[in-house]
Amino acid sequence: LDELNVPAGVRRLTDLTAPQKAAVMHLMQVALSADGYRKVTEIMQGDDVLKSQGRGGRGGRGGGPTFGVDEYWLAFVGVPSNAAPWMLQFGGHHLAINLTMAGSQSSMTPSLPAAQPAKYTIEGRKIRPLGRENDKGFALVNALNAAQRSKAILGYKVADLVLGATQDGKVIQPEGILASELTPAQQTMLLDLVREWAGIVNDAFSAPRMAEIRANLPQTYFAWSGPTANGEAAYFRIQGPTLVIE
Repeated sequence: LDELNVPAGVRRLTDLTAPQKAAVMHLMQVALSADGYRKVTEIMQGDDVLKSQGRGGRGGRGGGPTFGVDEYWLAFVGVPSNAAPWMLQFGGHHLAINLTMAGSQSSMTPSLPAAQPAKYTIEGRKIRPLGRENDKGFALVNALNAAQRSKAILGYKVADLVLGATQDGKVIQPEGILASELTPAQQTMLLDLVREWAGIVNDAFSAPRMAEIRANLPQTYFAWSGPTANGEAAYFRIQGPTLVIE
């Protein structure tokens, strides 16, 4: 990914016929949950908003990106199989879904569901592709009492992803408050927040993943950096034995 989070060197949807595009989106609809598919398509629609505002549209000349729903891409790593591992990749501007499948098991690591713009209006409807993640994160940090906040809120500013691009294989020390120090209601809020990522894939894959995360909840940390008023720019991390969300 370059500095604009636009992948390079891959085949775009714009290179496909209309039936092929429909087949790609049907594949994503099957691979993802209903909410995951909504999230992905709303991220894509945001690119059409950028295009309508005159952003991009330079055909990539001079390093400039072209925005729009047709600028997303699909790739397979390996041959789709019911037994042997293979990967389905789908992405574009601020979106990278990497779904590795091996029989009944799957992994969505690493993936980046992000959005620009963060909110927009289509046909009178206000769309926030990642609005639930945002609101649930702020709701959780504001549900903590003073003692819990003193552990959860970091004493320094985090302005970007710590385990982002070029940080492959890096391990960071868990920080924040342990989920075991949260009340049952707060733990439920934390799991509901995690589900916004783990639940992007279809239920057959997300159910066992959430069960694993729930089993490891006592060893899972929640950390926050920045203001706690919803609408401000902030950062949070959820980190467990088999989980890192930023």
